[in-house]
Amino acid sequence: MAEKTQAVDVESKAAQTVDPDVAAEPGDMQLLGWLVASVFIFIVGLAMADLASAMPTAGGLYFWTHYFSDEKWKNPLSFVVGYSNTIGLVGGVCSIDYGFATMLLSLVSIARDGEWTASRPVVYVTYVACVVVHGLITTFFARIMPKIQTLCIVSNIGLVVATVIALPIGKAMNGGPVNSGSYVFGHVDNLTTWPAGWAFMLAWLSPIWTIGAFDSCVHMSEEATHATRAVPLGILWSTGLCGILGFLSLAVIAAVMDTNLENVMGTAFGQPMAQIYYDALGKPGALGFMAVVAIVQFFMGLSLVLAASRQSWAFSRDGALPFSSFFRHVSKRIRYQPVRMIWGVVAAAIVIGLLCLINNAASSALFSLAVAGNDLAWLTPIFARLVWGGERFQPGEFYTGRLSKPIAVTAIVYLFFAIVLCMFPTLGPDPTPEDMNYTIVINSALWGGALLYYLLYARKFYKGPQVTVGQSSSSPSETHLEGLDGEKGVN
Repeated sequence: MAEKTQAVDVESKAAQTVDPDVAAEPGDMQLLGWLVASVFIFIVGLAMADLASAMPTAGGLYFWTHYFSDEKWKNPLSFVVGYSNTIGLVGGVCSIDYGFATMLLSLVSIARDGEWTASRPVVYVTYVACVVVHGLITTFFARIMPKIQTLCIVSNIGLVVATVIALPIGKAMNGGPVNSGSYVFGHVDNLTTWPAGWAFMLAWLSPIWTIGAFDSCVHMSEEATHATRAVPLGILWSTGLCGILGFLSLAVIAAVMDTNLENVMGTAFGQPMAQIYYDALGKPGALGFMAVVAIVQFFMGLSLVLAASRQSWAFSRDGALPFSSFFRHVSKRIRYQPVRMIWGVVAAAIVIGLLCLINNAASSALFSLAVAGNDLAWLTPIFARLVWGGERFQPGEFYTGRLSKPIAVTAIVYLFFAIVLCMFPTLGPDPTPEDMNYTIVINSALWGGALLYYLLYARKFYKGPQVTVGQSSSSPSETHLEGLDGEKGVN
């Protein structure tokens, strides 16, 4: 489940901490913003863990939405949630693999002492190669993914620990000053034209962008052992560790980074974290750490391709996607893998990735696409369970008890705010075309397109998730969808 520990990736945190597109500012505003947002994200994880334990299924979010919603809203809401979650996961593939491409190319830049910087076409070609390799691995080696993901989790944590130890020691040994505690926890640089209060809220974007895709383990429920326990624990461990290790990493990064942020954000290496490693550890140290960071990022992208293919396959199994009869096919020759859907996800990621050829604002939309899509997909089933669920919700092995409803209310309010927040221009209220946040345009078009497709065509045949085992009104956790090893749809 390495994709759920993506916030443990030091580079992702650092890049988002010092990137002007995230309105980053070192010191108490960024650190406190990370801490507060992390707490809310963990609360969302708790609300989702309740649902995941009660009804583990690859359809996950849109299945829960359909199960709990009022009869009038079951089909349209589950349809939009399914599309939003699918788009969010594919957007996650785009953002992680785009990050990997820039990391890999930063190694070349470091090796050449910053005298070479990758152009946008070079970044895109590297990105496409990464996505294709992920598709090949997911197709032929999906059965060993649990081992790969476990290794990635250990590597993530080891990378954070090594960075936290190495950066201050390296900075001191190279004669550079380590920033004081008052700078780390008390200094604020507002790099935006927004008031300080709203700039603090924008600092939440760093954990919002980073601690994501923790619902990915939900989509692996039908392939997991003891899913009613393993899936909710996977959600909680990922969100909790991401928040804690992310805060620790940010504090150390703020302690060693150049206080002149222009030197970091405008680095010739193309990666702010590469510049921070270079300043503290020199060229060999920067190459070594960035190589490990890139490897970890690569396997996180691989995990997201796997999760996105499972969610998309479950959605096509229910006839919701265009050409569902084609994409729902499961290959008997390749170990019962949804090969067509895997490559459908790869193709979608390649097309969406064309945004990175435009400008920085379009590249940033790759990240916000995942955030807004997933946040809406997380919010809706929690809302449906709270408003319409009633006695239909039967707790699973994991349950938050009396706190379940207050947790759900808090999660709903936070997720609604997060969706609005990720659509704001980060540098100020009067953005230029280059600084504009196009998330609202892209996501509104995707959500509106999905709803329009449903109203004009899909409503005629989409009847919600297709249950292949009889439902039990007393124990909805026993209701399962057809698994990947089932016989229907296998040729």
